[in-house]
Amino acid sequence: MTQAHYDQCLEAWTEREATAEAMIPLIGRLYRENNVVTSIYGRGLVNRSVISLLKSHRFARQIDNSELSVHDTFPVIKTLLEMKLGPASIDLGRLVEKFRKQGGDNLDAFLRDELASVIDKKGDRRQGRDVVLYGFGRIGRLLARIMVEKTGAGDGLRLRAIVVRKGASNDLAKRASLLRRDSVHGSFQGTITIDEENNTLTANGNVIQVIYASDPSSVVYTQYGIKDAIIVDNTGVWRDEAGLAQHLKCPGASQVVLTAPGKGDLKNIVHGINHATITPEDKIISAASCTTNAIVPVLKAINDKYGIENGHVETVHSYTNDQNLIDNFHKGNRRGRSAALNMVITETGAAKAVAKALPELAGKLSGNAIRVPTPNVSMAILNLNLKNSTNRDEVNDYLRYMALHSDLHKQIDFTHSLEVVSSDFVGSRHAGVVDAEATICNDNRVILYVWYDNEFGYSCQVVRILEDMADVNPPAFPV
Repeated sequence: MTQAHYDQCLEAWTEREATAEAMIPLIGRLYRENNVVTSIYGRGLVNRSVISLLKSHRFARQIDNSELSVHDTFPVIKTLLEMKLGPASIDLGRLVEKFRKQGGDNLDAFLRDELASVIDKKGDRRQGRDVVLYGFGRIGRLLARIMVEKTGAGDGLRLRAIVVRKGASNDLAKRASLLRRDSVHGSFQGTITIDEENNTLTANGNVIQVIYASDPSSVVYTQYGIKDAIIVDNTGVWRDEAGLAQHLKCPGASQVVLTAPGKGDLKNIVHGINHATITPEDKIISAASCTTNAIVPVLKAINDKYGIENGHVETVHSYTNDQNLIDNFHKGNRRGRSAALNMVITETGAAKAVAKALPELAGKLSGNAIRVPTPNVSMAILNLNLKNSTNRDEVNDYLRYMALHSDLHKQIDFTHSLEVVSSDFVGSRHAGVVDAEATICNDNRVILYVWYDNEFGYSCQVVRILEDMADVNPPAFPV
């Protein structure tokens, strides 16, 4: 390598850094002034660092087989700012790709045609919706992080309160610490202040009331100014309509979302699949399980194209708080053995639960699970017999297409690296990530490996359901 080549590469990098740095305040202005959320192939750009922006651009090659440069997206961002846009969700990666495919002659004309419905709508506001977290465990705290991150001008989901049992005299400080620091997901991106007198936490300007209660029906939310709230029950204590209906007795509560598989006739919703079935009359719904959310989008994609005769789902799942750290009594089979020292075979209802979201697959899938000594990120192995034969390259190309172009692009992600391992998917916002290098195919039999962050990816799916129920979703582009 010559000195000239070295200097050229370094100069090109620093120039890209400078361009990304110039983009950050423009992305921030679009978000704060226009309520426009920008992303690249589903990877959010709001409140991101220079390196994060460059990595998001670099990631595009895994999806589209081509590089995406900040020189492609910077002109788009500048043009968007001039258009006085109303609330919108804009995927710059998909937008640039569409522009290229259409010839790429006149960016301004292209954007005006694509975004016509929100141009000159600056100042338009949606009606926000109050949300209460009943329980503040692993999922509850991640839901809080995501909702605080997406606060914007406050006309989306408004996290107004959390309800917990008081565990100690310094309970508020401990709750704040658990929100601020996370051994798996890292530090909270922002500031958190504590008001002991009023029992509140303020996270990035969001005042969150901490309510102490041991009974779902004993809280009067209206006394805290909370009304028409969606109660997110992430305790898992009640999973049927009778138990969860206790929340609806509280003044100020109007709907309930369960972050676990629901029992009985409760709708089990996997966003991207059957969220359109939610109606204003639905007072209680379930967001299903993390595994169900991970596998159903991929199963639907495969079934739509090839047809699924039958199959088996094996989940390699990180241990959960339900298991014991060391050997001790547990009412469940095998779960009493140390989670940190053993692989533990256990049951999963995910395969059966698929039928609630995809009735056409009822009775076609079996399932089991192995809990393993990792704290987060799991894998679903889909061993499927198809109606139509195919090959490995065709299946992978199809799933790459679904990750990029389909209505399931927020649910299905795609990677084709030979070096990825579970920790690489911590923080993934997709329901599942197809590992293309692991795909096995022989005629009409295909085995797919799907990674999923069983905490954060699932929480993102729950938030998508909440946004639909609250009717706070802005229009998404490109269509």
